[in-house]
Amino acid sequence: MVSTLKQEAREAQRLLANVPDEYIFWSHTGHILHNMRELKEELETMSDEGYAYHANMEKNDFFNWVRDIIKDNKLASDLLRAPNRAQAAKIVASRISTLSRK
Repeated sequence: MVSTLKQEAREAQRLLANVPDEYIFWSHTGHILHNMRELKEELETMSDEGYAYHANMEKNDFFNWVRDIIKDNKLASDLLRAPNRAQAAKIVASRISTLSRK
């Protein structure tokens, strides 16, 4: 039990940590994102047009980055279903909150 809790805490720390420099996310706004918290801030402040540049019918850069680089399949899956920027920001904020409690 204790071992499992420690593993969950380590995994949460890993998910919340900065990604390696070669895998940072370059936002259409010019901002550089290093971690999930910065993604949340970017989603909260970017325009809906900026969001649509990254998440549209052809692609979803946020989903790809979270899935492939941060490696948080739960958050990636939830982001894929986000209907808009505001909802995506709430999803990321909720995930950060959950991970921070571990």
